Amino acid sequence: MDKRKIILSALGVVLVVAAIFGAKLIIDSNVKEKPPVAKTVKSVFVDTVENTTVPIVVPANGNITALHRMDLYSEVQGIFRYSSKDFRPGQKYRKGQVLLSIDSEEYRATVQSAKSDLYNNITSIMPDLRLDYPDAFQKWETYLKNFDMTKPVPPLPETSTSQEQYFITGRGIVSAYYNVKNLEERLAKYAIIAPYDGILTEALVNKGTLIRPGQKLGEFIDPSVYELEVSIAKKFSDVLEVGKAVKLQNLEGTKTYEGTVSRINGKVNQETQSIRVFIKVENPELSEGMYLEAQLDAKEEKDAIEIPRELLVDRSKVYVVQDSTLNLVEIDPVYFTNNTVVIKGLDNGTKILSANVPGAYSGMLVKIEGQKDLLKKEQS
Repeated sequence: MDKRKIILSALGVVLVVAAIFGAKLIIDSNVKEKPPVAKTVKSVFVDTVENTTVPIVVPANGNITALHRMDLYSEVQGIFRYSSKDFRPGQKYRKGQVLLSIDSEEYRATVQSAKSDLYNNITSIMPDLRLDYPDAFQKWETYLKNFDMTKPVPPLPETSTSQEQYFITGRGIVSAYYNVKNLEERLAKYAIIAPYDGILTEALVNKGTLIRPGQKLGEFIDPSVYELEVSIAKKFSDVLEVGKAVKLQNLEGTKTYEGTVSRINGKVNQETQSIRVFIKVENPELSEGMYLEAQLDAKEEKDAIEIPRELLVDRSKVYVVQDSTLNLVEIDPVYFTNNTVVIKGLDNGTKILSANVPGAYSGMLVKIEGQKDLLKKEQS
């Protein structure tokens, strides 16, 4: 072999080996060593669990309505002639005053005519009573003497014997009497009298208006007593009772009132599984339709604490701190409100997170920064 070719071959092998080692050095120089991972320890605030008896307060709300209210309807026809006061919304009436009176002169004449017929019928039988029933004559004569055409017809004298009863009935006295009573009852419906002190909240007619049977005339309420209807979960029905005191407040929360449970409906709403509770409240500052919020003391839960709902994980777990480590533990949520939840299942002395920790997980290292009340935010 030619010496020159041998030298060139050897030189080529050397260059290839040198290129391989050079490439390896370049690759190794570009690989950066990963620095050791620094373990971060987050600072947290905790609160020490002290189980107590937590009162369960059920919030409810609604609009109040007058306990005594009367929708005014007409059962007769005629012209609206008179009212003790101006028949307008907001007008107050005393018990016994005339709310509304319809012209009844024509019908009153019919009543007087029927009374006259009754009087004449009784007068016509007096001679026969004197002869055939002398013992009954005196009481019927007294009845005639006390008969006043301007007053409601008095009850007929009681009959002493069956023969007297047959005689009176056969002469049409009894039927004439009940005909007059029927007319008098109808005549009374031409005037609507205030059954209690109250206020007119709705007036749909004016004086001089022709009123027809079945027409609504207005609305009259007693403004001294109101009732608030609220719906409560069925599970609290066994602890609510009639006469229990209830705290009420207006929508703005600036005024509070005292009420009592007056009625509890025995029927459960199938869709919502709730029952209706009626709360009676008396206060001169209240008005029909006013919105009130109620706080019902339903029951007391022993060995429990109340925490913000935001601290719950999956609705049944909370984070506690044990040996500088976060642990996710199971608890028993008893009652939820809008912002808080009453829970059981934690031992006294347990360190529970009092504020959320971003990115928290079970096993996370933490450092307790200090104590912070669980409900400090809600109470402030």
